[in-house]
Amino acid sequence: MLFYVEAEAKRTGDGEYFNLVRVQVLQGFDLDKFVSAIESGAVLIDFDARSHHNHGTKFRLRQDSVPRLYCLC
Repeated sequence: MLFYVEAEAKRTGDGEYFNLVRVQVLQGFDLDKFVSAIESGAVLIDFDARSHHNHGTKFRLRQDSVPRLYCLC
């Protein structure tokens, strides 16, 4: 289960405040949807290997693409 939260941030002199715009509860990660998102370019594979140190492989995606990777339960 994943809670996907969209918020607006506001910085002031005494801190940072968030206004929650939308909250979604996502369930059922769908591997086929993830592979399709890679094929369509919505998910990017980031090979982060630098000289003298390997930071691993990462998946990057647009924030609004996260809910598309889950089934509608």
